[in-house]
Order: sequence, then structure tokens, then C-alpha cells
Amino acid sequence: MKNTLIIIPAYNEEKTIKPLLEQLFIMDVCHFADILVIDDASTDGTRKILMSFQDRIVVIYHIFNQGYGASLKTGYCYAKRNHYKYIIQMDADGQHAVGNIKHMYERMIKENAPDILIGSRFMEGSSSFPISKVKKLAIYYFRLLIRISTKKEITDPTSGLQMMNERAFGYYSGYQNFDLKYPDANMIIKMLLLHFRIEEIPAIMYARVEGVSIHSGLKPVLYMINMCLSTTAMMLRYSKFGRREI
Repeated sequence: MKNTLIIIPAYNEEKTIKPLLEQLFIMDVCHFADILVIDDASTDGTRKILMSFQDRIVVIYHIFNQGYGASLKTGYCYAKRNHYKYIIQMDADGQHAVGNIKHMYERMIKENAPDILIGSRFMEGSSSFPISKVKKLAIYYFRLLIRISTKKEITDPTSGLQMMNERAFGYYSGYQNFDLKYPDANMIIKMLLLHFRIEEIPAIMYARVEGVSIHSGLKPVLYMINMCLSTTAMMLRYSKFGRREI
């Protein structure tokens, strides 16, 4: 067992999960990291593909679909129980370049490393794909909320590419410590107010070419409503009057 666990939530990603796993092996990240895929009750061929990799990775199958946040929570609990020192979470849709992993790992094993390292699309040295005006507006809004509530600057508050140490994912694995529906800027605000150290690092990301995004259809509207309520709740609950050390 390595000291790092790569957590990949997957739901109906039959066209992207195999290329992603193959790329992870080609880039030889397995010399320092184990791979865990959480199949969130996929209804396509994702499970069959994962079974073909079962001798090289660990797979946890959810009996019913629980959502992205719940899949991450499963990964945190597995990492905590198996005594990993770090975890790296990335999407199964191929948007997060595998090359980011090595750079994130090298930063996290250095002295004075943060508790959470976020791969950002908006820093010098990063590379990304065009995003919609609606998503740009949401990102600007979340940046503002984070700045107001924590006095910290986070350029990419919606990035799903993150690495964290045992202190951070150990806290997330605790009861009701992690948002199981929409873990995003709300969790950044919470962790900053609880005195966890968060940094960003330039990242390379690609546009989704296969499958359906979790933010398709009317989901972006529900996401924005939920996120506004959740971030406000975090700001009130973990403000300077109520925040505490972990």
C-alpha cells in the first residue's frame, strides 16, 4: 500500500473511465499512489469496465445512486480506515489531466504544505477550456463570498481536482462534516473558517467530450440555489463568533 490514494467517483462513465485509468498507468502514478474508483450505481457499462481492472485498482460499488458528494465521502472513509497519508480526488470524465497529479504530489510532500491543495484553471501556468457565461458568473460570485467570509483569495472555487492530507480528509470522513450533495465553495469556506490551510496550484483541464455532466439540464439552477443557501449557512455557523480549531 502506498501513502497516497487517488479517489475517482464514477457514474455512467463507460466511454471515459477506461482511457483515464490507462493514462494513470502510463504516467506511472502507481509508484506512489493506489487507485480507488467509486461506482455510484452506474446503469451503463462502467461496472463491466471496472471489473477488467480489478487486479490493479480497488473498486467500491454503491448499491444505489447517492450522488457525487456521497461518492467522495466513501473515498474519504476508505482512506481514513486504511491509514493513507494523502488523497487526490479527480473526475472520471477525463477533464482533469493526469499530469497534474505528479505536480500536486510534489507540492504536498514538501515542508509547510497546505492541508488542501486545489488545482486551478485560472492561475499563471494553467490551461483550461472555454466555460459558459453562467459558470463564469457563478465562479466570480463564489470568489466574492470566500473573500468576504474568510479574507482569502481562491481563484477556482468549483475545481474538483484536489489533494489533501489526512487531517483534512479525516475531518471530511466524520459524521455530517461533508456536504453529500454539492461539495464546492461551501466546503472551502467551512474549512478556511476552521483554520485548515488551503492553497492553489496551476492545473491543466480539458473539456468533457463524452457522457453527461452532473450540471446538465435544470441542475445548474438547483445547484446555484443550494450553493447560495449552503455558503450562507457556513458563513453564519463558522463565523469568527463560532468557529473553532480542529
